[in-house]
Amino acid sequence: MTPYGTLKTIVLAATACFALPLTVQSQALEAADAPGTVIIGNTSVDGAKYNSVTIRSGAPLTLEFSNQDAPQECAHDPKMSTPHFGRNGPLTDREFAMAKTAWSYFVKRYQPETGLVNAVGSFPSTTMWDTASYISGLVAAYELCVIDKREFDTRATKLISTLRNLDLFRGEAPNKVYNAATGEKVNYANKKGEVGMSALDIGRLLVWLRILKERHPYLANAVDSVPMRWNFCNMVNEDGRMFGSFVKGDGTAQYVQEGRLGYEEYAAKGFELWGFDTSRAQSPEPLAYTNIYDVKLPYDGRDPRVFKNQNYVLTEGYILDGLEMGWDLATDEAHDGNTASQGWRAEFANRIYLVQQRRFEQTGIITARSEHQVDGKPYFVYDSIFADGYPWNTLDPTGEYQPDRAAISAKAAVGLWALWQTEYTDLLFDSVADLSEPDLGFYEGLYENGNGFIPLQTANNNGVILAALLYKVQGPILQKNNKNTQRWATDFAGTDIRANKCHPSLMEEVVACCECANPTQISPVIPVEEFIYCRPVLTGGEIGATECDPEKRELAPPKVVQVLPKSCPKPSVKP
Repeated sequence: MTPYGTLKTIVLAATACFALPLTVQSQALEAADAPGTVIIGNTSVDGAKYNSVTIRSGAPLTLEFSNQDAPQECAHDPKMSTPHFGRNGPLTDREFAMAKTAWSYFVKRYQPETGLVNAVGSFPSTTMWDTASYISGLVAAYELCVIDKREFDTRATKLISTLRNLDLFRGEAPNKVYNAATGEKVNYANKKGEVGMSALDIGRLLVWLRILKERHPYLANAVDSVPMRWNFCNMVNEDGRMFGSFVKGDGTAQYVQEGRLGYEEYAAKGFELWGFDTSRAQSPEPLAYTNIYDVKLPYDGRDPRVFKNQNYVLTEGYILDGLEMGWDLATDEAHDGNTASQGWRAEFANRIYLVQQRRFEQTGIITARSEHQVDGKPYFVYDSIFADGYPWNTLDPTGEYQPDRAAISAKAAVGLWALWQTEYTDLLFDSVADLSEPDLGFYEGLYENGNGFIPLQTANNNGVILAALLYKVQGPILQKNNKNTQRWATDFAGTDIRANKCHPSLMEEVVACCECANPTQISPVIPVEEFIYCRPVLTGGEIGATECDPEKRELAPPKVVQVLPKSCPKPSVKP
């Protein structure tokens, strides 16, 4: 066999037909009678590889090529693409390679018996938050043509079947943790048991279940069967707040209000997308501000000493809202990617972005902060912009300060890059774009202190990265295109079954009485004067936002401080 790298010439007789498995366009000699030569590079003949193959003929010849390996054009429904905040346009070759790398995590960590995916590496455990991140990756991988429809359908139907048949916490809703390989309820050590339910995790799952059935109406019936089993009575109360639960030492369940500014409003939209009233949870009140680098930064005003819940200011809740819903109200069906109908969310998101850019401008520390996994103890940190009274405070779940675990979060960096097209987000992108293993996915992030990358891959990180790449191409991922009758609205309508599970009565309409026809207008929680980085607009009931464009720089660069030397040498004396 001729070794790779040598030249082999194949001479064909006139009118001969020669077939090669090449990924090139078919070509033919145009000269009718003149001899011709065709040179084809980087190919193989009968299994042997060559730099080039030269084909000569004294008369016109026909070449036939198979193109089974040729890349297919990614052309899903063009209506899915709309002008939007941040970056717009098709993926570059580099970005498409990133999408393939991110998807490789879900290939490597897939559990075929359940259709679930491990939340972290090879450890077979997952949560509803991480399962939503898997759906995020699955939807994006199909839309970006990383996988075909057969693989999408196989995975989606298997996952829905498992979610439909999960053993629920106290028969109410999904447990906080499940064994990804078996689908059993487990504790945090992945041992059989139950630990409670998370309204935040379930809210994120509800966002992605809604996205799934809006984009793929043929899955809607199966998707609706998942939350139809759940009892929401302890999760959403009458005044529109969300509650999670945990198991106390005596085995009883304790229900507690769940969520703080940033995440709470995002998860509340998940419930509202399915008809629940979570207006109280979506309000930013109680609200407080702190000033960091001349940015008026919002944070949750509830005192953690009283409410026993820390108020972390993090990037992820704001970028998820932007990527998935365009900072819109859950009721918005306008598909306007350049206007955020829940304007204060866009305004606050711009502050979250800008304060991190300004930290870099003032200190030189590249900053994209979010919660993330870490290798070894404490295993997980809240890498905050502000928490517990301090800026840039990195805390573990016990509240211990962990400054050496601060990192450039890969998902935060790529999310910010997708939502803001600036020189700074270009730098963030370059910081993490190649922080991966081709067959394992993206690493969690890059330590700020120079200790290298976090050697862990997770479902959440790779799912958010895929969503950010899809956002660049199409804009906000939730697009309400399914106009069919929904089983979620019609099943057991008007019966006690819905009432007993506290499902919304979507087949009923509340009509205002004659004395209530002109309700008093309530002032918005975030007034027009608070819109500093976005232009406020009226969107039919709430202040929306458009033209969001944080200033590149207001503060001057840090000044060099002049100090006296520690010693004063004698001046040299000329002889």
